Amino acid sequence: MRRTDREVTSFAEIVDMLSRADTIRLGINGEPYPYVVPLSFAMEAGEGKIALYFHGAMKGLKRELLEKSPHVCVEADLFHGYAGTPGGVTTRYESFIGFGKAVRMYGAEAAKGLDLLLARCGCEGYAYDTAALEGTAVYRIDLDAFTGKRNRAKSD
Repeated sequence: MRRTDREVTSFAEIVDMLSRADTIRLGINGEPYPYVVPLSFAMEAGEGKIALYFHGAMKGLKRELLEKSPHVCVEADLFHGYAGTPGGVTTRYESFIGFGKAVRMYGAEAAKGLDLLLARCGCEGYAYDTAALEGTAVYRIDLDAFTGKRNRAKSD
């Protein structure tokens, strides 16, 4: 990272940052171009590890590309505004980038992922039928590597 003064190295701070983000952007290998899609997500974090969950349709470009190459990049950010500084104008932000492999979940693990997603969007305990679960592709990304970066106001 070029700006090490903005690097976030604390696992707890990275998890906090990610927990406050409302969307992740999933970068998938595509041809001839990369494919990036915004997604709702849920996460589990502990012992220095982060797992992200997302869902999607049973058909479509995202699923096709993930079947060909499950290695992904995930980005999330929090925009806090612009600020004038003695050197010009800067952006106040927090950002997260992670790398891992998106794996489709089945059965109890898919239900767990869907339950986490529902809880994150404020619908904890929502009773869905098994047909809804069977008609939804649920994925988990165990992140192999991740970084955090921020540029906040000096008083933050």
